Amino acid sequence: MNNQIFKALADPSRRMLLDLLHASDGRSLNELCAPLDMSRFGVMKHLNILEEAGLITTRKAGREKLHYLNAVPIRQIYDRWVSKYAEPWAVGLTALQNELERETKMENKPRNVSRIAIKTTPERVWQALTDGNQTSKFWFDCAIRSDWEIGSPFELWDAKEKKAEGVILEKDPPGKLVMSWRFLGFPDTAGDSPSRMTWEIAPHAEFQGVTLVTVVHDEFEQAAGTAKILENGLPIVLSGMKTFLETGSTLTGA
Repeated sequence: MNNQIFKALADPSRRMLLDLLHASDGRSLNELCAPLDMSRFGVMKHLNILEEAGLITTRKAGREKLHYLNAVPIRQIYDRWVSKYAEPWAVGLTALQNELERETKMENKPRNVSRIAIKTTPERVWQALTDGNQTSKFWFDCAIRSDWEIGSPFELWDAKEKKAEGVILEKDPPGKLVMSWRFLGFPDTAGDSPSRMTWEIAPHAEFQGVTLVTVVHDEFEQAAGTAKILENGLPIVLSGMKTFLETGSTLTGA
């Protein structure tokens, strides 16, 4: 998969498409064609390569197909090839990048979409997601607590305090979990309303024994601070989940 990612990133037009999605996520084909001096077919071809490499994801919104940047593979490359050589100054650069990021456009459509492939079963992913003893291995040392009934509350705790809370809105184990989400204790999220996080867990269509995990964060028109934290944090959570379920070890820093 790394070879596919590096090959996809090697083309300047594909890097430009990723930059366009980084500047404003959830774009249609027409919106992505406009800034490029390229045929519609050429843009579609580049988008297909990026999607096959896992660098973007797509979702239907009515008749349109919207394209989203998937930061998880980039985070994995960073963890594998950059972090162990470039720490601690790389952390400072990442923080600077976050400060210079574009203002989030609050639109009534899925905004932050992250996806990862894990060599495990959907049942194991569901168990890791809902078992506090396992969640603490990949979710920044935080354990999740709930009885997992629809309408029941959940809480995310580290060793000292509650970090997040919400309500279970929908569940269909092991394939789907929908929850409201509100951070606690972060100054930037103090006035945020609850947003929504949807976990979609499904067997990979082509590779036996591989599960695709997709996380969609939306309904955050009144939760800009929450959106920013999750946009940067969910790729790390998913990378940590993959490491934990495939190797039994934890991801450094997660």
